[in-house]
Amino acid sequence: MRTFVALDIDESIRERIQRFLDGVRGFAPGARWVRAESLHMTLKFVGEKPASAVEDIKRILADVKGTPMTLIFRGTGFFPTAKSTRVFWVGVESGPELAQLAAKVDEATARVGVSREEHAFSPHLTLARAGAKSGAPRRQKGDRPNKVFARLQERLTDMPTPEFGTMTAREYYLYESKLSPGGALYTKIERYPLA
Repeated sequence: MRTFVALDIDESIRERIQRFLDGVRGFAPGARWVRAESLHMTLKFVGEKPASAVEDIKRILADVKGTPMTLIFRGTGFFPTAKSTRVFWVGVESGPELAQLAAKVDEATARVGVSREEHAFSPHLTLARAGAKSGAPRRQKGDRPNKVFARLQERLTDMPTPEFGTMTAREYYLYESKLSPGGALYTKIERYPLA
């Protein structure tokens, strides 16, 4: 079972991002674009685990507490660099509660055998990927200059910084991810309130 831990986003923010995507998608036709209904704010990618391990993860996450938090969705950017782009993203701003929650989730899942994160938490929503490579924000072996997002990058310099809205996150979820030819399908398998 392929799983990850994430915050869902409000429908109004999803709709604003969809309108934005409709306006810019044509400037990077070679990219793999994320469907707006699949957008989420990843806290921890778990990966492929047997069902028994997923049950352990469900149980351990029940002990991870946090508080409701404000998230602001604004601006866009590219990972890992402007020249060697693999990912086009929307920025997410929040207080320290967001990074603290991600750290708690990382610590809890490590106790049941999930590898710890090697790098600092970088909140974002992935909008598109250049090819089949990972969406990880850090440089990876084999990264090299590419032109998939070149026209889009040029167009964005002429546009004002996009504002997608603000929401309060009141829960997070353990999701299952099923890969398909049309893109990954995400299903919420467990809800964890932030109270």
